[in-house]
Amino acid sequence: MHSSKYNNWYFASSCCLVFFMILGYTVKFYEKSLSFIDVPLTALIRSTLTSSSTQFYTLITQFGSVLPLSLLTLLSSILLLYNKRRIESIWLIINAALVAGLGNYAIKYIFMRPRPDLEQLTPVTHYSFPSGHAMGSLLFYGTMIVLTQLLIKNKPIKYTIQLFLGLLILLIGISRVYLGVHFPTDIIGGYLLGLAWLLASYPFFQKKRFIWRFKSKQH
Repeated sequence: MHSSKYNNWYFASSCCLVFFMILGYTVKFYEKSLSFIDVPLTALIRSTLTSSSTQFYTLITQFGSVLPLSLLTLLSSILLLYNKRRIESIWLIINAALVAGLGNYAIKYIFMRPRPDLEQLTPVTHYSFPSGHAMGSLLFYGTMIVLTQLLIKNKPIKYTIQLFLGLLILLIGISRVYLGVHFPTDIIGGYLLGLAWLLASYPFFQKKRFIWRFKSKQH
């Protein structure tokens, strides 16, 4: 089952996790030292606060919020099950609901980073690091990017969907900084942790998928 290829996935996951741990340690004990990243990036993203931009990013940020992501996860899982893609549905639920939802909520208590002292353009609760929107969007839409690669054969359609989902992940992260509810390093932390899990869990998903298809448990 191409163990060397899976080793590359594990290595990439480990790198993301190490970078997250370094960033998390800095957030916990030397938060002010991150101002050289947070201050200029926040200033750049929030340099033009206009009503149209605020409306745009307020809309975009909803695609990373709990309720929309929960509904999208439920709908996508049902569609996958309907098409006899059981392991794909299970993997999506684990990534988007358990890890991104419950996992992120618990991890925030480790760092307890306050929100930025800025005008907040959308209501928020809980701590700031790592960003739940960034982690959740990467895990849900990132999983969908992987599933698109596996399930859609038409290359133009496949690449268009993947490009759109990748852009959406990026815009959701930017929206959280624009709306004044996250530091850029919160977003980076959410991306790193989400990507670490996605890369680490992919080989297990593929192995189980191979076994279930071999045993005719699914398509």
